[in-house]
Amino acid sequence: MKAVLFDLDNTLIDFMRMKKISCEAAISAMIDAGLRMDKDRAYKELFALYGVHGIEHGEIFQKFLEKAVGKVDYRILSKGVAAYRKMQAGYLEPYPHVRSTLIFLREAGLRLGIVSDAPRIKAWMRLAEMGITDFFDVVVAFDDTGKKKPSTLPFRAALRELGLLASEILFVGDNPSRDIAGAKRLGMKTALAKYGQMFPSKGIKADYVLRDFEDLKNVLGLTKIRQR
Repeated sequence: MKAVLFDLDNTLIDFMRMKKISCEAAISAMIDAGLRMDKDRAYKELFALYGVHGIEHGEIFQKFLEKAVGKVDYRILSKGVAAYRKMQAGYLEPYPHVRSTLIFLREAGLRLGIVSDAPRIKAWMRLAEMGITDFFDVVVAFDDTGKKKPSTLPFRAALRELGLLASEILFVGDNPSRDIAGAKRLGMKTALAKYGQMFPSKGIKADYVLRDFEDLKNVLGLTKIRQR
């Protein structure tokens, strides 16, 4: 392998943990600001809207308020957004061993990249907030191709920028149907980030399974190389 490509959310960062905690804070803040709604019900309705409009939807709280109270009350909205952002900044962190393993991989001479379904600015902001931007030679986000995985277009875009063959790359992701299936179509080796997996495999099998991010060292045979 000459390079490793990664999905971002739930592979490098515990995205859903951050999302759930941030949304809980937003709901509490909106209720304190005057939203008349049970907290558990509000949380369920908010995530139901995420299911319809996508987990990255930029105006989800506006849609939530339109459904909950029939209009966007900006006093309530501003409190919710502020609480969400404040909580997000505190919980947006890499999984254990991500930083040390990325350093290890770079020192071993591997090129690294990201292929994410997140909008470009959000993908870059997450990397910047975690302080790991400089590890990556290429970052392909949704805006770069207009297609989401398992389309092969995002993967092909990364290949072009790296100037490598698919057979020279290991792809690491948490979603079998999107990450693993898409990478396999091009002939990449694949590793399932089991520690972040939220969706069933549906018969799609990766070449390797990671229980911890630093398992990558063994998958790539780099532990033995370092010991020599």
